[in-house]
Amino acid sequence: MIFVINEENPQRRLIEKACEIVGEGGVIIYPTDTVYAYGCDIRDKHAIEKIYRIKNIRKNKPLSFVFADFIGINDYVRNISDQAYKIMKKAIPGPYTFIFHASKLVPKIAITHQKTIGVRIPDCNIARELVRTLGRPIMSASVNTMAGDYIVEPKDLEKVFRNDLDLVIDAGPKVSDPSTIIDFTSGHPVIVREGKGEIFF
Repeated sequence: MIFVINEENPQRRLIEKACEIVGEGGVIIYPTDTVYAYGCDIRDKHAIEKIYRIKNIRKNKPLSFVFADFIGINDYVRNISDQAYKIMKKAIPGPYTFIFHASKLVPKIAITHQKTIGVRIPDCNIARELVRTLGRPIMSASVNTMAGDYIVEPKDLEKVFRNDLDLVIDAGPKVSDPSTIIDFTSGHPVIVREGKGEIFF
């Protein structure tokens, strides 16, 4: 199934239907401000396991939590330093993933051996509206091929994943450039990956 959703003004009916699918344990592909991403309910173990299976990655590799805004982040992470807070305020919404120590609220299957999670607040209306409507963060991972290439054309996404996923949200082609990853687990920013997000500190 594929929904064509306007990124500037997402259709409410389609957003609600997509969230219904996620809430019932479905796995979707949705747009972000970088590449397309898999998404599922952070509370659904089977859906999270399905994303690991589709991506063919080990379960000790972290996935990200996508939020609509700062509200709720403190529930899922520990020890946000003043420096981290200031950098995040400048950077989001935007193409950045921030790594923090996970709180006890994070499901065990979603935590790495290091007990960390990635946090994303993308500059994408569709992604943020999905989170707002669902009422909690979305578990997320970028969509790429076995060779590591990002699939950025919606028609290709639907063709490749139609038998594996419950929904593809088509918001047009995306850039083949992932988010910049910044690790704050030491209290100070450490660049893990330079992506679309500019390094400004």
